[in-house]
Amino acid sequence: VVDVRPEGGALTDAAKAVGIACHLGKGLLEAKGKKSVKGAIICNQDGTGWNGEEVRCDCIAMSGGWSPVVHLWSHCGGKLNWDDKQAFFRPDPKRPPTGDTGQAMVQIIGTANGYLDLADVVKDAFGTAKSAVKEAGGKAPSDAAAPSAKRHAAAPIAPVWKMPAQADLGHEMKSWLDYQNDVKLSDVRLAAREGYESVEHTKRYTTLGMATDQGKLSNINGLAILADSLGADIPSVGTTTFRPPYHPISMAAIAGDQRGPLFKPVRQSPIHDWIDANGGFWEPVADWRRPYCYMQDGESVEDAVTREILNTRQNVGLLDASTLGKIIVKGKDAGKFLDLMYTNMMSTLKPGHCRYGLMCNENGFLSDDGVVARIDEETFLCHTTSGGSDRIHAWMEEWLQTEWWDMKVYTANVTEQYAQIAVVGPNARKLLEKLGGMDVSAEALPFMAFKDGELGGIKARPYRISFSGELSYEIAVPASQGQAFWDMCMEAGKEFGIQPYGTECLHVMRAEKGFIMIGDETDGTVIPQDLGLSWAISKKKDDFLGKRAQERTFLTNPKRWRLVGVKTLDPKVVIPDGAYATDGVPRKDGIINMFGRVTSTYFSPTLDRSIAMALVEGGPERMGEVIEFQRVDGRRIKAEICDPVFLDPEGERQNV
Repeated sequence: VVDVRPEGGALTDAAKAVGIACHLGKGLLEAKGKKSVKGAIICNQDGTGWNGEEVRCDCIAMSGGWSPVVHLWSHCGGKLNWDDKQAFFRPDPKRPPTGDTGQAMVQIIGTANGYLDLADVVKDAFGTAKSAVKEAGGKAPSDAAAPSAKRHAAAPIAPVWKMPAQADLGHEMKSWLDYQNDVKLSDVRLAAREGYESVEHTKRYTTLGMATDQGKLSNINGLAILADSLGADIPSVGTTTFRPPYHPISMAAIAGDQRGPLFKPVRQSPIHDWIDANGGFWEPVADWRRPYCYMQDGESVEDAVTREILNTRQNVGLLDASTLGKIIVKGKDAGKFLDLMYTNMMSTLKPGHCRYGLMCNENGFLSDDGVVARIDEETFLCHTTSGGSDRIHAWMEEWLQTEWWDMKVYTANVTEQYAQIAVVGPNARKLLEKLGGMDVSAEALPFMAFKDGELGGIKARPYRISFSGELSYEIAVPASQGQAFWDMCMEAGKEFGIQPYGTECLHVMRAEKGFIMIGDETDGTVIPQDLGLSWAISKKKDDFLGKRAQERTFLTNPKRWRLVGVKTLDPKVVIPDGAYATDGVPRKDGIINMFGRVTSTYFSPTLDRSIAMALVEGGPERMGEVIEFQRVDGRRIKAEICDPVFLDPEGERQNV
């Protein structure tokens, strides 16, 4: 401990008692090291610093005493007084912020009022509270007394604006005042010499205390140096207008988080630890980690995926869908706003119901998809892909702030506020009915509807939606209750054959149903019409993002590659992902003509054959045609073009 005060106090004695070296009356002249701190040179605080000694260390932390948080007071127009004894500015009770009536707008209490000892804080707070009660027309008990608090013994502060006190100009040029904006002591001296005598001018000339800092780190030091440079006292120099926001930060934040494994932190759902302890085989999904599958003893990854698919189709499966984006859109213009953001009509959606929506960029290309739920007349909840929540929220805000700024709409990304758990399979309803708490029958909760209530004693919002084609409920619960609800489902579902399933099972099941996946069936050049999703494009709306772009001739060309299903002639052969459909005949330039590509390809244990989805030139008009896909090793795979819905085209499984 290096303390500029020549005499210690109770804290010094306590530090020495546990073996901490305390250098009293000393200052810090220099930090040693280049890329990191290796040591420090300490010297007499009242000297020039030439007779310093080096102390080895790997970190230097500074404490400059306490200052009241006066930002809100100052921002509202309140004035400050200089407290010479404690070396800080404190609110002037005679010059408070006032409104049009001349009455004080703000009352300030406790440490914000310049009282640093707990006993003084309690006394000041009690007195101010009694005055407030009286001003509000109430009456404080006559025998009420302020609670007592023990006074804290502390050595008086010693104001230090320069270290050491007699340091020369060379040291001043390496003496930092503002550690956020890299302002040095010599910068403030220069500002004074060049005529920037107003504290507001000095602030802008040097950037002292600007931006997010707002004077938190070093403004008092800077003001003192300016006063010294002008030969004036600190009160006459005054202060800048401190502003909110003001909140404390942790030492970890000061150290910096963008390093090592924290350079880009991994996002974890509320079920993450359980998944990790129960065979979850992780894969990265944007900033998240999601289980590709749950491996049991002796299983390969392929075995695990097959087991999960068959069990979910035959019994009941549990999926952690918490990573799906969840964005609240609220306000009297929310419906109008979402009509512009999505290709289909959202303003006509009734509260309590859901609608699948597509979102395009201004060039007309598919950007994201998801289910939109209308909570009430002015509130919608938009689901996005796991990798799209932050991007789509920013996209919404960009349009609200730059183009549709007059709309009365508020958005909030609440992705991590909810755990979302999908209960999927023929036994899904039996499981939820066993938990009890709300009616989840087909009559009470039809397909594409939701209800608020309780399941198993936990506040829940089950959405009757399906990405698997099975009877399915996606149940949103508070994130803090996510693990409890998951555990409850696993326990109650034992008699129904419950098993958790991962993302690959999810992908295979959705492909069996012909459901698209953003990033698989889309690549930034695909429009909804290419994927057979014209039904999701409203003919009633005048406009939506991408509408005019989709009317360009090259996007209406009937020869565009469009989505179809593909069945290999040999059902055991799986087409490689991304394989191109070719005619195998080289052109004169040696290039083989390509007229399609595989977007998703799997082996379906439900159908006991390979299935694939592909974008093929004029695809929907070529049903039944056999085409060939080329492997990288030159071999060719024959496959028949078919409907992309391989399983339950009538939707009987999901509508039970």
